[in-house]
Amino acid sequence: MPGLIGKKIGMISVFGADGKNIPCTVVEAGPCVVTQVRTVEKDGYAAVQLAYDEKKEKHTSAALKGHFEKAGTTPKRKLVEFPMDFAGELKLGDTLSVSDVFNEDTKYVDVVGTSKGKGFQGVVKRHGFAGVGGQTHGQHNRLRHPGSMGASSWPSRVFPGMRMAGHMGAERVKVFNLEVLKVIPESNLLVVKGSVPGAKGSYLILEA
Repeated sequence: MPGLIGKKIGMISVFGADGKNIPCTVVEAGPCVVTQVRTVEKDGYAAVQLAYDEKKEKHTSAALKGHFEKAGTTPKRKLVEFPMDFAGELKLGDTLSVSDVFNEDTKYVDVVGTSKGKGFQGVVKRHGFAGVGGQTHGQHNRLRHPGSMGASSWPSRVFPGMRMAGHMGAERVKVFNLEVLKVIPESNLLVVKGSVPGAKGSYLILEA
């Protein structure tokens, strides 16, 4: 199995063998239910669909209710497909926990999440601009402005893709090769070194 769906619990710190304090993130990985198995013959590609986190039936559409009933499980909040040829290893209704994918021999994991949304931000916060500078020569209200964009009589327009103010955050972010410090199978928890994208309680995709 190439991965699991999880949820960010929060951050803690642990002491390493050298006595250094290591910041790390606790992730709840699974349990996930197999709700669909795609095959090359039927769908044109091989993949398995996993579902995670309980959801109230009254908040589930009729189409999804039938989808989950076919797999013999209750409605779930998060559905993710993992492309891979399982050759009959998994079937509808199978439950995967953290110990089925990760163990003490697992050294690294890739984590996909949605970064925290920052709303509409200016160039100083969004792109790290320094601002225009001092308050002399009438610049009292230009401290955090972008300054000149270089457009004059030619090209008489602003080039597309220039770094400007705009919506920041709330993007899909993938962090590669986070070190796995500990696997706690009885609680379906994974402790990884460093930070992962998203706020507490946000969904994550863990790729082994």
